[in-house]
Amino acid sequence: MSLFLRILTLLGSLGMFLYGMSLMSGGLQKMAGDRLRTFMAKMTSNTFKCILTGIVVTALVQSSTATTLMLVSFVNAGLLSLATAVAVIMGANIGTTVTAWIFALSFGGSSFSLGTIAIPLMFFAFMLVSNKKKKYNNLGEFLMGFALLFLGLTTLRETSTVLLDNEPVRHFLGTLTGWGGLSILLFMVAGACMTLMLQSSAATMAITMVLVANGYIPFEMAAAMVLGENIGTTITSNIAASVANVSAKRTARAHLLFNVFGVVWVCCLFRPFLGLLGNVVELFGFPNPAMTDFAAADETTRAALVASLPYSVATLHTLFNIINTCILVWFIPVIVKIVTLMVPNPKEGNEVFRLKYISAGTLGTADMALSSVKLELVRYGDLCRRDLNYIREAISAKSQEDFEVANAKLIKYEEITDHMEHEIAAYLNEATRIEMSHDAVMRVRSFYRIIGEMESLGDSGESIGKILSRAWAHSQKFTPDMLRKLDRLCVLVDSAYQAMHDNLATPLVQLEGITNAEEAEENVNAYRDTLREEHLSNVEKSNYPYETGAFYMDVVNSLEKMGDFIINISQAQISAKPGR
Repeated sequence: MSLFLRILTLLGSLGMFLYGMSLMSGGLQKMAGDRLRTFMAKMTSNTFKCILTGIVVTALVQSSTATTLMLVSFVNAGLLSLATAVAVIMGANIGTTVTAWIFALSFGGSSFSLGTIAIPLMFFAFMLVSNKKKKYNNLGEFLMGFALLFLGLTTLRETSTVLLDNEPVRHFLGTLTGWGGLSILLFMVAGACMTLMLQSSAATMAITMVLVANGYIPFEMAAAMVLGENIGTTITSNIAASVANVSAKRTARAHLLFNVFGVVWVCCLFRPFLGLLGNVVELFGFPNPAMTDFAAADETTRAALVASLPYSVATLHTLFNIINTCILVWFIPVIVKIVTLMVPNPKEGNEVFRLKYISAGTLGTADMALSSVKLELVRYGDLCRRDLNYIREAISAKSQEDFEVANAKLIKYEEITDHMEHEIAAYLNEATRIEMSHDAVMRVRSFYRIIGEMESLGDSGESIGKILSRAWAHSQKFTPDMLRKLDRLCVLVDSAYQAMHDNLATPLVQLEGITNAEEAEENVNAYRDTLREEHLSNVEKSNYPYETGAFYMDVVNSLEKMGDFIINISQAQISAKPGR
């Protein structure tokens, strides 16, 4: 096999590993569905439960990123405090070490290797994926990802051995490991950079195990790479959160502080920490990886050391996170204060255009993505309702200066609704790339319709502002009776907004009907009809100028049209209910 083909095989095995990891994590998340979210919401009554929740959820979904995404949505929704989220993050760091232990089992040091069952497992995974039942499909996806992951890991190990097992490479790596503390720092940076480039700390952990198990680097350098991996995974989340909301940024900063603190104290006590690790490893009957002289050891000891090195790496990763959690769990309030100072609350209006519940990063499963969109739609509707207050201010303005202030707000909120529509639509476009059930597809369609209607509500506010602006330009002022009746119509529209909010905020499975919205719409229409009849009578009697009445009825018709958009939103919501 040529060198070029070996390099391509190495890259292919790495791609197979990463794809298998993604497939396995996605299958697990789909099987768990909303049950994990419910579990997280309930199991956070004290710090111990928070840490345990982080361990369990991350170990199940094999993704600390997915756990973090759920945390961000809970903090945004007010279901969890930031302090609670920090405690769950600590548990998630421990939970992610389960992956390292699974990798250790896949190496040939034990009598049983997970890599040997990878190909046979694909047959059973294919049978499950081909099944018509969704729950079996998700299980099949998990098993297929599991098989691809360990097949890729086995191929990665075999190919890297062929590529690296030559004297020039060993001499180069030997040179890099001979600079004492500088070498430790160098390999730490290498671990962080590899994690950042591969977007997976699990992949870097696998590569580290390959290097140390085959003797290409000493255990001390492998330990430094593990520390760097812990830094690298926080860099990824902080880059993703840089364009996200305040809660996402604070959560990412807390993760960064946790890992940076741990790496700093381990670097300061590097030799004592490795000594403690060696004692722990020896309790399991393995040679001490930090104390055993590999070159001087006899063949039996050397073989035992080689076999134990992947387990030693996994032990180091676990010990690091457990000790770090035991130290920092007492300083959670301090961490919260620090991240709050690092990411202060925005000034009023600074984050108007930001989505609050949809953050940057991996979308996860369809259920997770659509749950975030649902929360965002409720907030979107509330912003549209706030626009009604500015419409009332513009209508009741006593002077043109007061009107211009209110009209500026209407123009601003029209831009906000446009921006939010585009951002939510972009997120929905990404979400549709995830495999979805028929019910989820129906929900996406209803969401598209809802954001379109809400954008129209923003346009209505600006349109009413233009009508009033022309009225001021023509020196046409509404009579006190007109103002009173317009205010009454605004109150009815606000009642329609309240019904819309209640329907949007109610879980779809609990939404029995939209009678409240229908009644509110009927009230708006009936009052509009009443005002129309009164207007015709007043024009006939010349109670006010015709031009004034024309502007007045334009506003009335625009407010009634807003009622149509509002009822359309409730209708779109109920249309996605399963069985309709």
